[in-house]
Amino acid sequence: MDKSKIKKVVLAYSGGLDTSIIIPWLKENYNNCEVIAVSGDVGQGTELDGLEEKAIKTGASKLYIEDLTEEFVNDFIIPTVKAGAMYEQYMLGTSFARPLIAKRLVEIAKAEGADAICHGCTGKGNDQVRFELAIKAFAPDMPIIAPWREWSIKSREEEIAYAEAHNIPLKITRETNYSKDKNLWHLSHEGLDLEDPGNEPTYEKEGFLEMSVSPMQAPDAPTYITLDFEKGVPVALDGQKMTAKEIILKLNELGGANGVGLLDIVENRLVGMKCRGVYETPGGAILYKALQVLETLCLDKYAAHKKQELAITFADLVYNGQWYTPLREALSAFVDVLMENCTGTVKLKLYKGNIINAGVWSEYSLYDPEIATFDEDEVYNQADSAGFINLFGLPIKVQAKMKAKLEAKNKD
Repeated sequence: MDKSKIKKVVLAYSGGLDTSIIIPWLKENYNNCEVIAVSGDVGQGTELDGLEEKAIKTGASKLYIEDLTEEFVNDFIIPTVKAGAMYEQYMLGTSFARPLIAKRLVEIAKAEGADAICHGCTGKGNDQVRFELAIKAFAPDMPIIAPWREWSIKSREEEIAYAEAHNIPLKITRETNYSKDKNLWHLSHEGLDLEDPGNEPTYEKEGFLEMSVSPMQAPDAPTYITLDFEKGVPVALDGQKMTAKEIILKLNELGGANGVGLLDIVENRLVGMKCRGVYETPGGAILYKALQVLETLCLDKYAAHKKQELAITFADLVYNGQWYTPLREALSAFVDVLMENCTGTVKLKLYKGNIINAGVWSEYSLYDPEIATFDEDEVYNQADSAGFINLFGLPIKVQAKMKAKLEAKNKD
């Protein structure tokens, strides 16, 4: 990259530690270039408060705050939930937010005539891949600046020292320096004591959990909820029609209060290492569970099993930043076909970290109690099963006879 040609840079800006120090670093190392900060609002809430003032004070020429929440829910979260995609139990909260933000970065970079796009992802993380693959999908020739792959800073401790030297205000201290990512779907925690998988997360410590409470601190009485789905999309909560976004936000409240959706996992990162993280996804955990329960009624055996198989592929694509690919689009189309009859109501019981099935109904149900009953029925002839077993077991029978014939021949 010819740095002399970089006059204007669009920066993916969160106001956190990394991107806060990147603005002055860019100006110091890229010919005092203009820095345009862009914050994609995917439901960070109060994290966006005061962001414009901070960005300008640290050297940005302007800040875009783009409300992407509806698109995030409808075009990324819901398709992933419908697919049943989880990466090693992780509900992909950071993974599917990055491609959306990156797409908006490209749109603004083109509108502003920027010479490059910059992100604050580390060289050890997955997010660098997710941002850059999405940028390549919409601006294949756009130069990308990744300071963590250039600068001499080696740790978050050194980042804090740099910020202090440049009078950049921070909301964290050396003692509370967890690496976090928050949006309307989840909150992730990494670093500090969590880097040792032998350390139990401090769930009961005040201030650690933000979207949830520890199951030990949850109420002693359960909370019952009902969720209505149409073609796999949530449309009502407790009988009240809502948008998918409204449902997720309300489920976050209900699930968080009951301590559901906590995950402590050592996951396999795309770049080859293992990393330990703690995730809060209360509403998401409820949605996944509810749709899985509904599918037990509405999907036939082979469709359900193939969907489970392809959910792993779908999750890999999302986790690896390959959202804007033909395969991901094809898998979403496959899921949409299977979801045609996934309409119905699910009742769940939330209790001290547990999500318990409490009933499911659908006019598209493939469950026939008259066929399944242990009592007398008029529709199932049990004698038919003998012929079925004979035909289903025929290959096994043929192979057994062949082996017996060979064994007899070898004895002669």
